[in-house]
Amino acid sequence: MNKIEVKSNLSVSTEMCPECGGSVISLNQIGEIVCSQCGLVVSERSVDVNHSDKRAYTSQEKSQREHTGAPISSLLPSMGLTTVINKKDIKDPDLKRAVKWNTRITWEKRNLLIATTELKRISSNLNLPNHIRFEAIKMYKEAFKKKLLRGRSINSMIAACIYLAIRVKKIPRTLQEILDESSENEKDIRRCYRVLIRELNIKSPNTDPSSLIPAYIADLKLNNEVEGIATKIVNAFSSNFPTSGKDPKGIVAGALYLACRIKGLELTQKQIAEVVGVTEVTLRSRFKELSTKLKIKV
Repeated sequence: MNKIEVKSNLSVSTEMCPECGGSVISLNQIGEIVCSQCGLVVSERSVDVNHSDKRAYTSQEKSQREHTGAPISSLLPSMGLTTVINKKDIKDPDLKRAVKWNTRITWEKRNLLIATTELKRISSNLNLPNHIRFEAIKMYKEAFKKKLLRGRSINSMIAACIYLAIRVKKIPRTLQEILDESSENEKDIRRCYRVLIRELNIKSPNTDPSSLIPAYIADLKLNNEVEGIATKIVNAFSSNFPTSGKDPKGIVAGALYLACRIKGLELTQKQIAEVVGVTEVTLRSRFKELSTKLKIKV
């Protein structure tokens, strides 16, 4: 007959408890060694070598094979290292008091909770990648430590952190897109953005206008030929003439209108200006500047 081996999550060790001298028990499931008499935790966070890393198909298999809980994340106010105390059948008054204080969070954690909630909302609506979220919350924590939030709203500061992270990581997103998702005033967000650059000593690169063209091409339902011509116009203008102080959206709008004129497409200035998010006056001025300096006749 084949012998059936029964494995348990409990194993009695030969070591003795340093406090009471009782026998200790190894809890393999949570990686701790505790005393069976006084409950002293002799050691913790031991390496679990019992799991085989096989794929789990049922909830029972998953509970048996999982190593740890959720990973530590900077997007959580507590970093994911929370302590949960069971409130059922608690009679000890000291433990009741501990449960009550455990449910209360400090102002710092409450501040980060509001900020991370707003960060996740804006990032989800704009489909921003995770590394932008981590960079933004990192900047926000640095601003919180330097007490830059005094007299400024949490939502304005987190919106400014998102825009600064986008600029640093060179993601083709504009400030107007963040303003559309945020409920705060544009002036407050711009003021927080300037404070972040000055106090955190971060140099944000200028937005490349050519990186904004594909999104507007898709919104205007134009073909690849127009996109290629507009990209060449923007790159030629950026490489030969200074673009600092000029709105990249205005340059893109002028290049798109110029490309449509070259291809003979009937697309009005109003249609392009509404999609890009600039005024018709800005579009016309950039159109004239592009066509004059690049010597393009249409």
